Amino acid sequence: MENLYNILGVSPTATTDEIKKAYRSLAMRHHPDRSTHPGAEIRFNAIKTAYELLSDPKQRAAYNQGLNNRIITDPDNEARALWHSLFNRCGVVVPHDVQSAL
Repeated sequence: MENLYNILGVSPTATTDEIKKAYRSLAMRHHPDRSTHPGAEIRFNAIKTAYELLSDPKQRAAYNQGLNNRIITDPDNEARALWHSLFNRCGVVVPHDVQSAL
């Protein structure tokens, strides 16, 4: 599962208003009725799910607790996922198989 903060492109210390602003921006861009991209509906559902969890203080606290207690077994993959989410937020598509390009 991708980090919910990465999906919305906000930091774990983001305020509720920052989360709402990021959600609205991404929802407008990826809504299936507005976007012709084939993966728009899947992306929109991920954005909606992330917002629903992070906008509820109790669910967000539980998510943060689990996030803070997890063990990162593959730091390279974790870093790659962070970069992909950042580029996706900016509208840049990066191929998932970056290793072959190097």
